[in-house]
Amino acid sequence: MTPLQMTLLAVVLAPGAIFALFSVLWLLGWHPTERSLTRTTGIVYAALTVAVAWLAWMLRDSGLASISVPLGDWFTVHDYRFPLVLLGDSLSLPFLALTVILVGLIGQFSATYLHRDPGFARFYILLHLFAFGAMLIFSAGSFDLIIGGWEMVGLTSVLLISFFHYRQGPVDSALRVFIVYRACDIGVITAAFLMHHFAHSSSFAAGMPHLAGGNATIVGLLLLLSAAGKSAQVPFSGWLPRAMEGPTPSSAIFYGAISVHAGAYLLLRAQPILMESTAASAAVIATGILTAVQGTIVGRSCADAKTSLAYASLAQVGVVFAEIGMGWTVIPIMHIMGHAMVRTLQFLRAPSMLHDYHQVHAAAGGHLVKTGEHLKTIFPQGLQLWIYRLAIDRGHLDTILERAFVVPLLALSRLLGRLDRIGLSAGSGGTDNPRTAPALPAGVEREGAIDG
Repeated sequence: MTPLQMTLLAVVLAPGAIFALFSVLWLLGWHPTERSLTRTTGIVYAALTVAVAWLAWMLRDSGLASISVPLGDWFTVHDYRFPLVLLGDSLSLPFLALTVILVGLIGQFSATYLHRDPGFARFYILLHLFAFGAMLIFSAGSFDLIIGGWEMVGLTSVLLISFFHYRQGPVDSALRVFIVYRACDIGVITAAFLMHHFAHSSSFAAGMPHLAGGNATIVGLLLLLSAAGKSAQVPFSGWLPRAMEGPTPSSAIFYGAISVHAGAYLLLRAQPILMESTAASAAVIATGILTAVQGTIVGRSCADAKTSLAYASLAQVGVVFAEIGMGWTVIPIMHIMGHAMVRTLQFLRAPSMLHDYHQVHAAAGGHLVKTGEHLKTIFPQGLQLWIYRLAIDRGHLDTILERAFVVPLLALSRLLGRLDRIGLSAGSGGTDNPRTAPALPAGVEREGAIDG
């Protein structure tokens, strides 16, 4: 293995190793101090930033198009292979650099923001797991491996939304986000399966699997489903305001920088497939434009800073989707890099931003020019009121998600839970029935005693 390959492997595995180390020690009863967590995070991600910069420099200096690190197959079944291969190229390295820089920044910011919070260690452990999942997405050499990182990022997103779990609101919001993720993740999983069926491979380390015609359309639309769900694009944008229940640092890195752009990265990686299908490319463009319009309108009616910034992120990612659908590559990458940096800063300083605005507003004597005044001259009053009502209800998309995804899936989960308890009761001769089962010690609640 060459030094470049070893460096890429170390960059990807380092956050996972830190996560595993702190998790095991925590489970064994060791309670790390805040200083040990923050210093470890700062040192690790500073070193990773240098390593990624060195990788990019050596790749450019040597004239290589990419670095591939084959690690064999996870498993093989007949003709199906799950290859473990990492890839560093002009697409993955900017995203790897963005991840290590912003995770390190969030780690240092959170040292003050979460000081003496009971969940301080839990936050940092989840932050490392998120970084590992994101690094796996951006360095994966196959769509199979992307799915692994995809699920890690989704899991940490849900756990951090419910970070303040002693309140009911964050838990309910995390459950809603989890349901949307689960429903949309079917797309990338099915797309990887179909790539194996159509092209006998989902690996792109040595070239994208060749798909054309209807096959490219099916796979492209499935990937768009997962990308839209992860990046909160129409019609799945209703979960994004709920995600603001988490700590501000996690909102900044998830929904301002990394996680919200994971869908765009997936489409960038699959762009050769999208270009083989006019229908898939048109669907990506239409999704992006609709989301940009919806995010712009709804963002103007939000009453709190974090939700307003979330919809601003949603609108910008919608523009990125449209750029990708048009076949551009460099422009969306530059757009993502700039947007992620700016939006992270805005999330982190949202309280200060409001304070600064009030100061400037007072200094100007209350005569700051309002934005959007030109719209009054373009739209008639009746249309303005209709748009405002639509924005207040956030395009009705939250209601649609609730009825089409959340309610049916919750009903299904409750039904499966009841069937599981009936099966257990029948298999144990009825001893699982709370009325006939042996008494439990005081203070211990019987599993399954509470329905739903």
